[in-house]
Amino acid sequence: MKKLVLASSNPGKLREFEALLAPLGMEVVAQASLGVSDADEPHGTFVENALAKARHASRRTRFPALADDSGICVEALGGEPGVHSARFAGEPRSDARNNEKLVKLLAGKDSRRAHYYCVVVFLRHAEDPEPVIAEGIWAGEIVAEPRGANGFGYDPHFFLRDFGKTAAELDPEQKNLVSHRGKALRRLLAKLKEGV
Repeated sequence: MKKLVLASSNPGKLREFEALLAPLGMEVVAQASLGVSDADEPHGTFVENALAKARHASRRTRFPALADDSGICVEALGGEPGVHSARFAGEPRSDARNNEKLVKLLAGKDSRRAHYYCVVVFLRHAEDPEPVIAEGIWAGEIVAEPRGANGFGYDPHFFLRDFGKTAAELDPEQKNLVSHRGKALRRLLAKLKEGV
């Protein structure tokens, strides 16, 4: 079984990646279990932050690394919170405070359109000059009242018209089929199978 380090300490992401990679016989090891702390994310783009996280984890573990950077981009807010999604309401990170701030900023706005964006990066080693990169987008809209107990982040407020549910009301398998992270990871895996 191939082992790779996931450059995240987010338990929700770890569960999703484990489920998506299990059929390929890849063992996903969370960086925290190897004593690796979270990398800084100083960049203004998702891809730069994902690369920084993957290099950080691979340097410290000497394993191939997988990292993602993702967030929610809201049309009426000019794409915010974007790369600042996890810390939108400041430190310490809080899904509840992030959601509260988002809903408050959208009060009275005509458009509630939003999309989740995810970029996934795979590095064979820390100095890999050819990172494998894939992205995924998941469109929806923000609702004021939270619904559902699954998922994490903004999922209870991210409404999907096609399902008539929020992301937090989907079961994990269903979410992995349609989510930004699921799409990005499937695209990444397709590239890896092609030998890219």
